[in-house]
Amino acid sequence: AYGDLDVSVIDALPPGRKPVRTFLFSEGQRRKAYQIVRDELRADKQAYIVYPLVEESEKVDLQAAIQGAEQLKNGEFSDFRVGLLHGRMKAVEKEAVMTDFKAGIIQLLIATTVIEVGVDVPNATVILIEHAERFGLAQLHQLRGRVGRSSHQAYCLLMAQNLGRRKTESRRRTLGSEESMSAAGERLEALVRSNDGFVIAEDDLRIRGPGEFFGLRQWGMPEFRVANLVRDGDLLEQARQEAFSLLQSDPGLKESA
Repeated sequence: AYGDLDVSVIDALPPGRKPVRTFLFSEGQRRKAYQIVRDELRADKQAYIVYPLVEESEKVDLQAAIQGAEQLKNGEFSDFRVGLLHGRMKAVEKEAVMTDFKAGIIQLLIATTVIEVGVDVPNATVILIEHAERFGLAQLHQLRGRVGRSSHQAYCLLMAQNLGRRKTESRRRTLGSEESMSAAGERLEALVRSNDGFVIAEDDLRIRGPGEFFGLRQWGMPEFRVANLVRDGDLLEQARQEAFSLLQSDPGLKESA
């Protein structure tokens, strides 16, 4: 339970589904990641390659996705049918691309995060996420959910930048940047470790912090003197049960005044 809310837990995959296998790659391992995509395409499966699209740099990111699609279409994946999908396209254009992808006419779809929800293509078995360190855990988990929607084994390939820098190089960065890269590495490792949305949510809480309960900040550690929401979860649950028991025996809290 979370606070005053009771939750129902669905902790099993639909019958016949296999857990998505998730791998983390550095830039130097790009060829290996591409080979996994090629192997799936040759096996008559389909694939996504996703580029980040961050509001603060939307034009730059969109251009990267468009250029990436052209380079892959004319280079690494020139022997496959490649399509492009992004949020700036007209609705009729997006619908046409998705129709072709679902029909198998497009084998490899280069996209921004517009595919994060509402896309169900069972024949798609691999998703490669570029600059995975720029995504939050929840968004990465959502994107991973675009594959593994059939009985076939599926793969999520996280392509990350700069996470393998030497310690001497890390010291040259500012403290804030160093902390950011450390948190990004933790997020990606958490996704590799687990397919369980509840485990990932708790990892996200531990890494980012819950933010302010009575303010505007949605991340960061609250200013508790002693308590830690992740570490003290069992104690919080016990306190919740005690509170319910107290209200059942003394609804008006008259005896406890």
